[in-house]
Amino acid sequence: MMKRLFLLTALVIWGLQFSRATEGMWLPLLLQQLNEAEMQSMGMKMTAEDIYSVNQGSLKDAIVHFGGFCTAEVISSQGLLLTNHHCGDDFIQSHSTLEKNYYQDGFWAMSKSEELPNPGLFATFIVRIEDVTDKVLENVTAEMHYKERQAWVSRNTERVKSEALREAYQDVMIRPFFEGNQYFLFVTETYRDVRLVAAPPASIGKFGADTDNWVWPRHTGDFSVFRIYAGPDNKPAEYAPENQPLQPRHFLPVSLDGVDADDFTLVFGFPGRTEEYLPSPAIDHRVNVLNPIRIGIRDRSLAVLNAEMRKDPEVRLQYVSKQSRIANSWKKWIGESQGIQKTDGITKRKAYEAEFQKRVEANPEWKSKYGNLLASFQKLYAEQEPYAKAREYIGEIAGRNIELFRYVNTLHGVIKTYDASGAPALEGRLDRLQSYIDGFFKDYQPDVDRKVFASLMEVYFNDLSPEYQSAFAIEQFVTASKDYPALASLVFAKSRLIRPEVMQQAIAAGPDALVKLIREDYAYHFVRSISEVNEGEALNEYHRIQEEIDLLQREYMKAQMEVFPEKRFYPDANGTLRVTYGKVAGYEPRDAVRFQSHTYLEGVMEKYVPGDYEFDVPEKLRQLYARKDYGNYSEDGKLPVCFIGTNHTTGGNSGSPAIDAYGNLVGLNFDRVWEGTMSDINYDASICRNIMVDIRYVLFIIDKLGGAGHLVDEMKVVHPKK
Repeated sequence: MMKRLFLLTALVIWGLQFSRATEGMWLPLLLQQLNEAEMQSMGMKMTAEDIYSVNQGSLKDAIVHFGGFCTAEVISSQGLLLTNHHCGDDFIQSHSTLEKNYYQDGFWAMSKSEELPNPGLFATFIVRIEDVTDKVLENVTAEMHYKERQAWVSRNTERVKSEALREAYQDVMIRPFFEGNQYFLFVTETYRDVRLVAAPPASIGKFGADTDNWVWPRHTGDFSVFRIYAGPDNKPAEYAPENQPLQPRHFLPVSLDGVDADDFTLVFGFPGRTEEYLPSPAIDHRVNVLNPIRIGIRDRSLAVLNAEMRKDPEVRLQYVSKQSRIANSWKKWIGESQGIQKTDGITKRKAYEAEFQKRVEANPEWKSKYGNLLASFQKLYAEQEPYAKAREYIGEIAGRNIELFRYVNTLHGVIKTYDASGAPALEGRLDRLQSYIDGFFKDYQPDVDRKVFASLMEVYFNDLSPEYQSAFAIEQFVTASKDYPALASLVFAKSRLIRPEVMQQAIAAGPDALVKLIREDYAYHFVRSISEVNEGEALNEYHRIQEEIDLLQREYMKAQMEVFPEKRFYPDANGTLRVTYGKVAGYEPRDAVRFQSHTYLEGVMEKYVPGDYEFDVPEKLRQLYARKDYGNYSEDGKLPVCFIGTNHTTGGNSGSPAIDAYGNLVGLNFDRVWEGTMSDINYDASICRNIMVDIRYVLFIIDKLGGAGHLVDEMKVVHPKK
C-alpha cells in the first residue's frame, strides 16, 4: 500500500512538472528571467540571448508574421521563406487555372525570374519588444471608472507609440497582456514584396484533407515556399521587378538529423488567441451551448460543399480554400468539446476555483476585493446565454457559411457610405469595389450557394428562437410554402446582385445607379432583414453583458496572479511573437491506444486511394517510394513524414518552425491532435500535442519530387547530432 501511495505521489509530481515544462506561450523578451534554466534542463543547448536579442542576429530575426494570419521562417541568406501549404493556398490558388493548375499539380520556380508576386501579401519581423506597462497605465487608479481608465490608456498608448525610437520604415504597436494588466510595445518591419517560389501538389500539401485534419497519425506535407524581396538598400519596398532578395539578420540552418522521442523542441511564432484563464461557467458555456450550434450548422454546410467538390473539378478548385476555412474550425470545435469532456476539464477548473475561493475567504483584504468574482461570472453567463445563442445562429448562417449573405452585407457598406457622405464619397472607391466583385465571382457558384442556403434556412426557422427571426424572412418563407429549396430558388432567382454583368453595368453608371440597384434588390432586403436582427437589440444586449464579463475577467486575472504567487503565469496568445517549448512525445488518446511520435512514408502509401479527393498520391511519389529513392533524407531506410510534440500551440502557429536544441530547423508546425484542440482554453499535457511535418520530408519533396534541388542548395544544411 505504501509503495502504491509513493508511486501515485511521484506520478502526480511528475505530471505537475511535465505540465509546467510544456504549457505556455512565453514572451521571448522574458525567457532569460522565466524560462532559460528550465529549457536547458530539458535539453536545450542555446541561451535566451540566442533566441531573442536586439544587439545581434538571433532566432527571432528569422521569424515573420506571414500575411498577419500565419507564421513563416527565413531559411536562407537570400530571404527564402517557409510556411504551411494551407497558409499559402489562397495565393497558390490565385495563380491557378484549369489549364495551369498549380494548386493541383504543384509549382516549382526554377529561377528567381519565375517566382510569382502576390499583391497584398506581407511578412512582418519583430525588431524589439519593450515592457511599457508603467507608461501606459500612468494616471490609472484602481477606483477609476472603466471608461475613464480606457481614456487614459488610449491617450497614454498613443503618446508612448509616438515617442518610441524607430526608423522611418518601421512601425510600432502596443498590445495588452493579462487582460490589460500589462502592456508591451513591439517595433516591427514589414516587407510587402513576397513571391511564391514553390508548392507541392495538393495531394501532398493537403493529403488527408478533412478526414485527417486535427488527427494523428498524420502524413501531410503541409508546406509552401516563398521569398521576401527588398529594395536596393535591403529595406522594405513595394513590389518592383528590380527588387532584390532580402538579406536577413538571421536565417535558420536546416538539420538533417531529425528529432527522436524525448528530444527538446522549440516552436516560435505568432499564436492568434487563447483564453487559458477563463472561469468554469465560460468553459461550460463554450462546450455545451456555443459549440453544438456551430458544429451543427457547419455539418450541413460542409455536407453540401463536400458533395459538390467531389462532383466537379472546377468547383473543387474554386471552393478548396473556403471549404478548408469552414471545416478547420468545425473539426476543432468537435475536438475541443471532446477533449474537455475526456479530461474532465470543467471539474478540474472548478477545483482550481474552489482553492482560489478558499484562499480569498481566508484573507480579509482579498475577500472584500475578490470574494464575489466567481459568483458574478455564473450570473452573467446565464444572463447572456439567450443573446449568445441568437448571435451564434445568425453569425454562422449570415456571416460565415452562406456566401450570398457575406456578399450582400459587404454591399451594404456601399449603402452606408452613400447615405453618410453622398455619391462623391463612392466615386474613388468604385474601382476597388469592381475588383472585389471580380474576385468574388471568380470563385463563386450560385447553385452551390443556393443549396447551402436551403439547408441552413432549415436551421434558421427550426432552431433559432422566433423572437430573433426576421418578420420579412418569415413572410417570404410562407410565400415559398415553407419549402426550403423553394425559398432558396426564390431568393436567388429574384436577385440581380448575383449577376456579374448587371453589377458591372451599375458600377459603370455611377454611384447613384449602383445604390439604387442594391436598395431595390430582393436578396438585399431578405439578407439585411436577417442581419439587422443580429445587429440590433439582441447584439446590443450581448455586448452589454460581455463588457461586464470582460471587466470582471481583467479583475479575475489580477486576482489569480495575486492569490497564487507560487504559480508562473504566461499571457494568453494575442497575435504577438511567442516561444513555446516541449519535447517530442507520443500519447494515449483512449483505452488500449498508444500513438507513437513519428510517421513515415509507408503510412502515406497505406492510406493511398487512387483518384480519391483526399488520399490520392502522385505517380512520381509512388515511384520514388517503390525504389526507396529517398536521397539524403531517410532515417534507417525509412522516410520520416511527420512528428508530434508537447509544444503549446494554436491558430497563428501554422507555419511556425519546429527548432531543435541547437537552433536548427527540424520541422514545420501545422496542426494539433484532435483530442488536444481544447488547449486554447484548457491545456492538458496528457493529450495536447502539436503536429509538425518533418523538414526531411519537405526537402525530399522539393528535391526528389519537385526537381527543385537548387532551393535545397540555397539552404544551410547541418548535422548537429553528428
